[in-house]
Amino acid sequence: MFELSLDLVLMLVAAAFAAGFVDSIAGGGGLITVPALLLAGLPPAQALATNKVQGVFGAATAALSYARRGLVDLRQQKTEAVVAFVAGLCGALMVSWIPTKALSYGLPVVLIGIAVFFALKPGLDDTDRVRRISPAVFTATFVPAIAFYDGLLGPGTGAFFMLGFVMLAGYGILKATAHTKLLNFASNLGGLVAFAVVAKPLWLLGGAMAIAQIAGALLGARLAMRIGARVIKPLLVITSTALALRLIWQLL
Repeated sequence: MFELSLDLVLMLVAAAFAAGFVDSIAGGGGLITVPALLLAGLPPAQALATNKVQGVFGAATAALSYARRGLVDLRQQKTEAVVAFVAGLCGALMVSWIPTKALSYGLPVVLIGIAVFFALKPGLDDTDRVRRISPAVFTATFVPAIAFYDGLLGPGTGAFFMLGFVMLAGYGILKATAHTKLLNFASNLGGLVAFAVVAKPLWLLGGAMAIAQIAGALLGARLAMRIGARVIKPLLVITSTALALRLIWQLL
C-alpha cells in the first residue's frame, strides 16, 4: 500500500512546480514529475494517471496565460481541442493493445532530431512564416496523431506539437508555444478520463501537485512572454535532449 508521508508530498509538490515552469515554456514537464512519482513508490500505471491529474491544470493555466496576453484565441482552437481530447482518450484506451515498447526505441532518435532542428536551424525566432498546410488539414491529421500518441505514450508531446506549429502552421516560436498549450491540455484530459477508469489515480496527491503546477506554469508563461524565443528555444533543446537520454537509459 502506497503511503503519503509529508516529505514525499513536499518532494512531489516541488517537482510539480518545476514541471509546470518547464512545461509552460517548452513542454517536457513529465520528464520531471513521472520519475518523481515512480521514485516515491507509485506503480507505473498509477504514476502516469496521477501525473495526468496535475498535468491538466498546468497546461490549462499556461493556455489561459497566453490567451490573456492575446497570443492565442482559445475559441478558435475549439475544434482542434475536441479532436485532441478524443484522440488522447483513444490513445490511452489502446495502451494494452499497441506495442508501445517498439515505439519507445525510435522515440529518442526523433527527440534528438527535434533538439538539433531547434538548435541549429537559422532564422527560428518569434516571426511568423509561410503556412505549409491549411488549418483544416492540420486539425484533421497532425493534431489527432500527436494527441493519440500523448494518450498512448506521452513523452515529448509538447515538442511534437511545437514542431508542427512551426513547420506546418508557420508560427513563430512564441506563438507556437501559446497554441500548443490548449491541445496539450485537451489530450491530457482525454488520457486522464481513460486512466481514471483503469489506473486509479491518487486524486488528493494529484490535486496538491496541481496547485504547484499552476504556480510554476504562471511563472514560466510570464517569462516566455517576456523573453520569447531566446528562452523557449534553449529550454526546448535541453528538455528534448534530456528526455531522449532518459529513454535511452531506460531501454538499456
